[in-house]
Amino acid sequence: MKDILRKWLADELSGMEDFLDTEKTPDATREEINKKESEWERSLELSSETKSVAKTVTRDFNVFYRIMAVVSCIVFAVVMLYVVAHLPEFGQANPAADEVANRYIEKGLEETGAVNVVAGMILDYRAFDTLGESFVLFTALICSTVLLRLDRKKKAEDGRIAGRDTYFDTSGDSILRSVGLFLFPCIMMFGIYVVLNGHISPGGGFSGGAILGAGLIILSSSLGFSKADTLLTYKRLNILSFIALGFYSLSKCYVFFIGANGIHNPIPKGIAGAIFSAGLILPLNIAVGLVVACTMYGFFSLFRRGGIGND
Repeated sequence: MKDILRKWLADELSGMEDFLDTEKTPDATREEINKKESEWERSLELSSETKSVAKTVTRDFNVFYRIMAVVSCIVFAVVMLYVVAHLPEFGQANPAADEVANRYIEKGLEETGAVNVVAGMILDYRAFDTLGESFVLFTALICSTVLLRLDRKKKAEDGRIAGRDTYFDTSGDSILRSVGLFLFPCIMMFGIYVVLNGHISPGGGFSGGAILGAGLIILSSSLGFSKADTLLTYKRLNILSFIALGFYSLSKCYVFFIGANGIHNPIPKGIAGAIFSAGLILPLNIAVGLVVACTMYGFFSLFRRGGIGND
């Protein structure tokens, strides 16, 4: 191209018409052009055929999906109606369903050492179900962190994101600040009380952890995230969650192993009604409470500012 332009500038070509004249195009070049045009037309034909096939497949799939949805709903409705038709009449006792509940009530205190039957049920008889629920909370926090957490580079480049804490900051309100200073220690003490007394009174790890998480949210809302970050950083939150879930998993696997093999459980149940009683239920309540509190505060911090602690 440079040589042609140089020749044209040196008047070796008669003008731009000679340069644009298609009649002077070499036969080899013209054949290549015709070949590319034919390939392009063929590709257009193939793309149109592909689109028609894709439309047909999509239409067939939509029809199949709707048919299967209707069939699934009908089958589910029939199964549910069949189950309801075979349930005992209202007010009539169901021995098959009452057997487990009666075992919890009659043998719960003896076998678990917990005065609170609910705590003995969810942290002893059905401890693995509670472990699964705790892992669901932890997994939800991990997914929220992956989706909502903002990296430091993006925070530094975007001034609006970097100043997001101060833009939505409510710690400057003197009334909210004063009320928060008064409520925060009261809420945290009450949450600790509910967690520690979950096996001898109404409460436990889930309810006490929710109260602790609410206290952390009130702290960050009234005093600002800077104060809350000194108490619970991103690293501390991960460590607490890992220790709580790890202890729960190892302790219940140990109890399950010795129980399944008929080995005596050396962990004492203590005196019923005392704070140090009910075997592992008290430390398990603490573990569950830590997971719930960290999850609640983590959700709030991620949705509010795109991060947890001072990360």
